[in-house]
Order: sequence, then C-alpha cells, then structure tokens
Amino acid sequence: MCGFTGYFNLNNALETNNQVIREMIAIQKHRGPDDSGIVGINTKEKNFEEISSTTTANFSTSKDLLFGFNRLSILDLSPNGHQPMISPDKKVILMMNGEVYNAFDFKDDLISKGHTFKSTSDTEVVLHLYLEYGIEKMVKMLNGMFALAIYDFTLDSLFLVRDRFGIKPLYILQEENRIAFASEMKSFKPLPNFKFEADFSRMDEFLLFRNLINTTLFKNIVNCTPGTYLKIKNGTISSHTFYDINSEGNQAITSNEKEVLEKALQKSVSSQMISDVKLGCQLSGGVDSSLVTYFAAQNVAKGNLETISITFNNPNFSEEKYIDYVAKQLSLKAHKYEMEATYYFDVLEKAIWHFEHPLNHPNTIGIYLLSEQAKKHVTVLLSGEGADESLAGYSRFIRAKENKLLSKSFFGGLKRNKNSAIDYLSYALNPDKKMIMETAFGSVATAKALRPSFKLSKAISDRNNTLKKVTGETCLRQRKYELLTYLPDLLMRQDKMSMAHSIENRVPFLDNEMVTTSLNISGDKLIAKHKNKLEGKKVLKDICAEKFDEKFAYRDKMGFGIPLREFMSTQFFQNKWQNEIEPNLKKRNQFQLDVVSSWVKNIKTATPEQLDAIWLLLGFEVWAKQYLD
Repeated sequence: MCGFTGYFNLNNALETNNQVIREMIAIQKHRGPDDSGIVGINTKEKNFEEISSTTTANFSTSKDLLFGFNRLSILDLSPNGHQPMISPDKKVILMMNGEVYNAFDFKDDLISKGHTFKSTSDTEVVLHLYLEYGIEKMVKMLNGMFALAIYDFTLDSLFLVRDRFGIKPLYILQEENRIAFASEMKSFKPLPNFKFEADFSRMDEFLLFRNLINTTLFKNIVNCTPGTYLKIKNGTISSHTFYDINSEGNQAITSNEKEVLEKALQKSVSSQMISDVKLGCQLSGGVDSSLVTYFAAQNVAKGNLETISITFNNPNFSEEKYIDYVAKQLSLKAHKYEMEATYYFDVLEKAIWHFEHPLNHPNTIGIYLLSEQAKKHVTVLLSGEGADESLAGYSRFIRAKENKLLSKSFFGGLKRNKNSAIDYLSYALNPDKKMIMETAFGSVATAKALRPSFKLSKAISDRNNTLKKVTGETCLRQRKYELLTYLPDLLMRQDKMSMAHSIENRVPFLDNEMVTTSLNISGDKLIAKHKNKLEGKKVLKDICAEKFDEKFAYRDKMGFGIPLREFMSTQFFQNKWQNEIEPNLKKRNQFQLDVVSSWVKNIKTATPEQLDAIWLLLGFEVWAKQYLD
C-alpha cells in the first residue's frame, strides 16, 4: 500500500525543475513513509531520468511527464521494491498503489517465458505481466486492490488503472493543457496555476446521499471509475472498461451455498494474509469482521493474531461484549480503545483534511481512531467491508423483498416528508426509485429545509441511470447497485482514514472470486426466514452461527454507530457552532441556516435526521475552509 502522483503537460510544455513533483509527494508522505521515488519522462525524445525525492537539483534535461511515489513497504522490504519501477528494457515505467494477491500465481510461468526478477514484490510481477500480455489482458488477470500508472515508450501512451470495485483511489485532474493524477487530491495543490474550485452543480445529490459516485465537489476532478483504465495518447483521453458487474450473478449456486461461500471466504482471507510486516484484524464484533477474524486466526499460531477495536462508554453504541466474546473464543491479542467526545472534536479537522470531502459518515472518526491506535501494533489490517452490499446485509434488502406498500416504514416516511408528500409518493410507489432512496441519508424534507431549491429529480438522476443498467432479479440488481453506488464512498473512508496513519486496510469480501460467489447466491437464499423472521445475509449468518453461536450471529445489526447527540450537547460544540461554524456557513450562502440553528439549540430533542444534517454542515464548513478558502 502506497501512494503516487504525477502530471502530464499536454501542450509541449517542458520543465527541468523537480520542485513541484517533490512537493506533490511530500503532501501525501503518510501514505508511504518508508521510501520515495521520482522519475521524469520526456515523451517526445523517449528518455527518462530517475532522481532522489530529497534532491533539489534540476533534471539534467527537460521533461513533460512526471511520476512521484511514496512507499509503504509490505512485500519485499528491501530497496528492490522501489518505485517507480522500470522494466529491464527501459521501455515501461510503472507505479502501483495496493496489493495484488494472485500475483505470485503467475511468476513461475513468467520465468519460463524468459522474465527475470530482482525482487519478491507483487509490483514487479504486475510489471512483467504488462510486458508479456499488454494492458487489456493484464488488468483482467489481477485479483486485488490497486491503482496503476504505466507509461509505455513503445506505445507512447500513459495508462491509469483502478481496480474492479474502487478499493484504491485514483483521482484525475483534467485541465486544458494538463492531466494530473494522484492517490489523494491534496497532492494537486503544488501544481502551478492550480487552485481548488468548488463544483456545487450536484449539491442536491450530495445533500441527499452524502456522497457523489466517483466524482467530487471540485471542478475538473473525478475519481477514476472502478473497473476501467484510461489511455492518454497525443493529448487525448480514452476510457476502457475491463470489468462489468453485469458479468456476475449468471451462474446460480443451487446447492450447498453455505459450504461454497465459506470456502470462498476462507480462501480470500488466506490469500490476503500475505505480508512481510505485522498483520491484524479490524474487529467491530459484528458478523462480517468476526468471520474475517475467525479465518485469519486459522492462518497464524494460536494466540498470535492481534485485533483492534473501538468501544464507547454509552452501551447503546458499543459492541464491546461481542468483541470480548470473539477475542475469548479465538484467543486473540485484542486491543480496545474507547472513543470520547473530546477526541472526536480534537481530530475532526485532521480527519477532514485526509478525507478531502465533508465527513458524510460520523463514524469516520472512529476509523481514524482505530487506525491511529492500530499503528502501535500492526501495519496491515483486514476488515469486513463489502459484505453487506454483496450479500444483502442491510435491512433495506429485506424491505425490498417484502415490498409492502402500506407498511410502518411507508407511513413513517410519509410523516417525515409531510411537507414534500408528492415527492415522497413519487419514489415510494416506484420500486426502482424506492431502491435508490433506500440509500439516502436524509429525507427530501430535510434536504429542502437545508436548501429550498432542492430538486429530487436532479438528486437521483445519475443513480437512476446506474440502476437502469444493472441486470438480474430484484435482490441481485440491488446488490450490484449498492456495490456501484453505496460501497465506493465507504471504501474511500477506509482508505483515507487508515492511510492517514500508514496502515494498509484489506477487504477480503471484495476478492474477485468472493464477489463472484456472493452474487451467484440467489436473493431467496440470502434473504430468508430464521425462526419466522426474515433475515438478510442469511447464508453468511449461518456460517457465523456455526463458528460462534446462533445468538451471536442472529442478533439485531448495530453497525458502527456514533453518539452524536452526546457529542453535540457538549459546551465545546455549542460554542464552536455559534461562534465559528454558523457565521462562516452564512457567508458561503449555500444553505438555509435558521432551521439548523434551532436544531442545534434544541439538540436534546433533535431527530436523528436533524443530528445527521448538523453533522454534515459541520463537516462541510471545515472542509470548505481547508480546501476552498
């Protein structure tokens, strides 16, 4: 796990100064504190120059394409894993952020074809796979989490690649005469004549869903679409899809679903434990992380696996008793850290700086704390992210299966949206729009209260187009849709908060074969009755019940909650809102603040939606101050 950045001048502009690229990698040094590297490339004269990231000396000749890399050493800790990595024939230069878990499956075959290796890193195997097979075949062979930048002198082309599910970030800045790319957007700050500018054209979508799919609140910056690669040649960018989620779910597993799923998860966890540094698990006490921990523990000597967990003093938000149960059952070295309100506000600005967007999920701070503490014990963490989307774990999957119109949730939604009843009924009575709105964090009524110009049709337009493209029965479509729209933002949260502390976070539920297996299990098997109650993710819960017990597996899902009301009731928060946040938000003139101010003053009676809206505006203001002012 690492970070890289670079830029390509498209107007024949050449430079000898390396100060900009040095500053670009320095900003994201936390992603790779172990080593750094810089390569300057002249694409016209077909030459390149490697320099130390610490030198201030100019390039000896002018360059138009710059590569910069920060390394967090995980596999092959020696200098042989240094990046940017250059092919033996000097024709290809590659940078990779991430891990490819099946890389070594190909090594013997590559050697038999005449390839030679100087390291034991997965990056070098990926480089030789590219040399042997080219971009199109190579990217389809990889099973892992990765972002790649590859320059090929023979093809005179720059390739930028992002993994199937967007586990690793790859931001693209496209300007008239320049393309820049980076693992983190803040690396663009040193670019000459560049300034972050807001793009609020999709604010309606952001208000309702708290995220934008593979794009940003900045002008000209997107996150490369997962499962695609970009080819830049002669100043032209072309996008190529190498993974289509509609290729999944077409080979139904008709028997022994539990056995097949368990084998896939066991294999995935085992493959992702490859590491030359200390590895542990992120344990919440829930089904997903507990099963990952269970299979990880099988791969190390008993009592040697370390886990990191966050707890809360408020028992309504803490799963500490389940964490303790798993730790006892598996003889873990369990490290627990309690989240306190003072810490929450102490690190808010740091967390937003790393996240590069308003913190849309309050529990992002919990992952920040977890990663900070994890660094005392391990460098790599395995987590349970992705299970709920691929295996129908959220309660909304159950509601979609029941498809009850006159339900308690229907009337509750109508009551919350009584001033926007027409909008509410327009999606509540439409199965596809209802599926989209199930992932909304706020209501239409709350969005309109914050922004009177809010338009529901505008907010759901892109998501509606995405849902129309996915195929399969209802549950399969919903799982694909969530993998494409809901999961990417959670993955960026994991990446940014963990890499802020130089921690690599791996996600076994998103292994290629694991996702294929998950999506081949029918919705009727995943959402099924247990003791006369419909349960989501049932096949996985059955595995969990077998490994732990039935009560553990089939308790109500808690999630990673945060006691927002408790935090916002503190005098510190009330003062900060009144003296800093609210006055600055008024100057930005993006939101209607009178109603929000009344929620803050009456925090003890604020609804969960109102608390979430306050949180969103707090994060928005801190973000805007850091990146726009």
